[in-house]
Amino acid sequence: MSFKWSVAFLVVTLVAGQVIADDQQQKKEVAEDKAQVLEQKAADKSADVPVPKSEAITQSEVQAVDPAGKSPLDDAITCMARSIYWEAKGKDTDDMAAVANVVMNRLGHAGFPDTVCAVVKQGSETKSCQFSWWCDGRPDTVQEETQYALAKEIARKALNKQLPDRTGGAMYFHDRTVKPDWAKEYIKTAEIGMFRFYKPHDGSAK
Repeated sequence: MSFKWSVAFLVVTLVAGQVIADDQQQKKEVAEDKAQVLEQKAADKSADVPVPKSEAITQSEVQAVDPAGKSPLDDAITCMARSIYWEAKGKDTDDMAAVANVVMNRLGHAGFPDTVCAVVKQGSETKSCQFSWWCDGRPDTVQEETQYALAKEIARKALNKQLPDRTGGAMYFHDRTVKPDWAKEYIKTAEIGMFRFYKPHDGSAK
């Protein structure tokens, strides 16, 4: 290959790479904007209606968000996906979906915050995290790309209200291998995979 053709090939490759990067960045921004609107609607329990197709996050959009699993947890998709990943990675998809159900059930409910990130991080200021992975002192970056891609897809469906709630409205859960004292204070609503799920007797969060 001549020098001129080598230079031309390199230029085309660089331009194509930049176009792809720009496209991914655009999809990321669109997904994050959509997610912000969807979490606000989800927090407003009176507006519990199906998400219009034009407002729904697409598969390609959600996968453009935090592709390496290293971004700060400051948007709804990343916070939801990282929570699903760390609470249930390596388990069945039903377990992962159930974790997403709990986050969505808490969102905007009395006693819980009205954003996904605030729900996931709740209690960190007093070292009594609602989701243990957030306070365990270990790095929160992703280790398995395939599992994280699945977690983001489940997060997408949850925010789009395309994920059936098989937990029975649960707002709490724990692994089957433990028996926390707090579980006695709640109504058990479901057992899914490796988890048991609960909700308050009177509907009030504690």
